Amino acid sequence: MSASPLLSLLLPMSAFALAASISPGPVNIVCLSSGTHYPIAKGLVFVTGATLGFIALFLAIGAGLYSLLNVLPLLEEFLRWAGILFLLYLSYQLLQHDGRLQERGGVKALGFMTGAMMQWLNPKAWLASAAGIGAYTTANEPHLLWLFAGLYLPICWLSLASWVYAGAFLKRYVHRPIILLTINRALAICLAASAIVLLVE
Repeated sequence: MSASPLLSLLLPMSAFALAASISPGPVNIVCLSSGTHYPIAKGLVFVTGATLGFIALFLAIGAGLYSLLNVLPLLEEFLRWAGILFLLYLSYQLLQHDGRLQERGGVKALGFMTGAMMQWLNPKAWLASAAGIGAYTTANEPHLLWLFAGLYLPICWLSLASWVYAGAFLKRYVHRPIILLTINRALAICLAASAIVLLVE
């Protein structure tokens, strides 16, 4: 592929990555929650794990991993139920929170590995990766996969980080536990709703 057609793919690839990364979803909700409960640096650790976990999944699917779902339908079923249970667990954790901002020694923030694991247990991440790869890459031009992943990396990180900063912005105005408690309940409902969507699909 010549330079001109290659450059013409940068904008649509970037737009796809931005739409997939910044739109509300389970990972974004957890990022927002992290921003409201913990220092920004803690949230960005989760963001980094989620981003690198997604890129690893993206490249693995580009290398043919997604075809395993057709060969091993039980794998798809396992991913779906694992994702449902994980989202319900996170929802329960938010419901248990008493609305008080975390002090030193409080409940630990979700970390790097949790962020990475969320992407691999999210069937939506598998489908989004497969859709993007199918639309913008070909098996005959593997460099397109790496170009797409290279664009996805900063876009995904910045998109998820923006949700952490949004949570931190909210925290600045949260001076009463009842307000944070209400936010926790709303985010917990959103995570539970995400699990229900996976359940009925």
